[in-house]
Parts: sequence; structure tokens; C-alpha cells
Amino acid sequence: MEKSVTYFEKPGESNTDELIKLVKSRLEGSNIKYIAIASVSGESALKLDDVIDGVKIINVTHHAGFRDKNNLEISEDKRVELEKRGILTFVGSHALSGVGRGISNKFGGVTPVEIIAASFRMFSQGIKVCAEISIMLADAGLIPVGEEIIAIGGNAHGLDSAAILTPANMTNVFDMKIHEIIAMPRP
Repeated sequence: MEKSVTYFEKPGESNTDELIKLVKSRLEGSNIKYIAIASVSGESALKLDDVIDGVKIINVTHHAGFRDKNNLEISEDKRVELEKRGILTFVGSHALSGVGRGISNKFGGVTPVEIIAASFRMFSQGIKVCAEISIMLADAGLIPVGEEIIAIGGNAHGLDSAAILTPANMTNVFDMKIHEIIAMPRP
């Protein structure tokens, strides 16, 4: 089997449109039924939906309080717009930080979950996000465990990384399999 990987020169939103084209191309002829996408504002999820048909798109945004206490970063209007297009937006704690980061922030040190996140970041922040959102959605019962999906992420703004992976629940995190990297920025 021979597959190509696209490497972007730098991370960030300048790669969003090209990444979406690469995902669309990789979907052709596949049996993939789900795409997990990290889009805090929902804009990248809408761009993806404009281009891709025939798969279930699930958007993941930051949990309430990620930036500002009690506030979500996605607007209610954007959530409604996504929902009208059949895109569910998931809001929940980050699987690879969450309480662990709270402990580290308060007491110092590092938790095992943060080590897992740092290991994924050796590829790119976006690949870490791909793994993380797949865990979150699997735990919520929104994507299947044991079935290949495409996960898409980035570095703060826009998209720059995509992978084909088989998700796992948090309780079995090491059962996750990353089969292919479609694209990522060069570290």
C-alpha cells in the first residue's frame, strides 16, 4: 500500500482550505462514515460541510470556561447554523488535559495524561487534537469505537492536520490506532 502525506511548511489557518481538499480526496472510494473536526468557532466545520458529502461531520468546540469563566467560544447562532446542516457540536472537557491540567496548574508537576498529549505533539499540535477529539466523541457515544474515522485538528486557528484513526474510549486509550496521517505541518 502506498499513500502520500502532505506536510505544510508551518501550522495554522493558512492550511485550512488545502487540508479540506486533501480530506475530500482521501474520502473518495473509502468506507469512512464519520469526520471529527475541531472547530472552536464552527467556521472550519462549515467550510468542510461546503465541500464534503456522504459522511457524518461532528464538530468539537472548547468547553465552557476554556478562555473565560462560564462562557462558550462558539455562538449560539453558529451552533444553530451547524445543526441546520446536520452537524452536531460537541462541548465537553478535553480528554488529554482537563482535570490533569487543573492539578498541574495548582500543584505543579505533570500528569500521565499530559505526557500522552506531549507525545502526540511530537508530531504536531493538530495530530494531538485529532487523537483528543476522537477520544472525547467516542466517550460521548457520538462516533463508533473500532471503526476508522477521519479526525481533523489544528493549532489554535484553522486546520492543519488530519488523520485516519480508529478511536478508543478514554478507559482504553491505548487501543486507539492511528492508521494514516493525511497532512500535518512539519515540526
